[in-house]
Amino acid sequence: MSPTGSATSTSRLAVGLALFALYVIWGSTYLAMRVAMEGFGPFTMAAIRFLVAGVVMLAIARARGEPLPTRLQWRNALLIGTLLLACGNGGVAIAEQTVSSGLAALMVSAMPLWMALFGGLWGRWPTNKDWVGLVIGFGGIIILNVGSELRGSPGGVAVLMFATAAWAFGSLWSQRLDLPKGMMAPGAEMFTAGFVLLALSLLHGERLPAVIPGRSIAALAYLIVFGSLVAYTAYLYLLANVPAPVASSYAYVNPLVALVLGAALYEERLPPALLVSVPLILAAVALVLRPSPPRPREPARPPAAQLEPGLRTPRPNRG
Repeated sequence: MSPTGSATSTSRLAVGLALFALYVIWGSTYLAMRVAMEGFGPFTMAAIRFLVAGVVMLAIARARGEPLPTRLQWRNALLIGTLLLACGNGGVAIAEQTVSSGLAALMVSAMPLWMALFGGLWGRWPTNKDWVGLVIGFGGIIILNVGSELRGSPGGVAVLMFATAAWAFGSLWSQRLDLPKGMMAPGAEMFTAGFVLLALSLLHGERLPAVIPGRSIAALAYLIVFGSLVAYTAYLYLLANVPAPVASSYAYVNPLVALVLGAALYEERLPPALLVSVPLILAAVALVLRPSPPRPREPARPPAAQLEPGLRTPRPNRG
């Protein structure tokens, strides 16, 4: 095998493992967060989760010889960490207290559509294939929640919409900012977001109870190790290496994983619409993951010296 082929195989394996981590692990965090919040407030739970995970990730990065972030990179990590983890993850945790799980899953699954919109504003609209996949996937989630109780307070719905949009915007904005390299990036983002969430927990008046259930501590540990150290790092890897519709495709699979785990661990009833929604969601994911055909190359332009005076090719706008 040629070096190029070996690198391509390694890259595909890494992308496949990262997608698997997002599909399965983040699908299970719905349940883990619910269990963790039996003993912790939503902001307190998220603050402990990301502060601990951030410290561990920063320590690993330093042990690997990675340089500490510059002042600019710390600022950018704070901005992205606040959007993704404080506003995005923390907002979902707050909203789920007043919004039904069905409505929450439906609104969170709209995140790829938000990402497509923000990407288009930056001049990177999805391909026709990706648009079809996004619409089919969102339709599958709608069918999945047919018959479920789609209720929620206006405030909870607004927070959930803001959280979803903040996650999508921050995901795309991170590709345009100077952020730390390697494992230092997720470490810095989680560490700075942890302090933002800690401040929000104090402002929200959250207090630790006298006795914290052991299952809540175990769920929080699971969120730290798998939900943050493993899955969040995998998400940042995907954002840097695959198109946005591929990186955001987890939003369609996670509700399915959450339903299956709820049925297996809590004997929750699976909705009959599952038989129709699963094929749609799987078809959407397969369509999004399918490589897009290469764009046709523009015809070669003649050298500037051969152009007539006054007909020089204008410089492309890279702003």
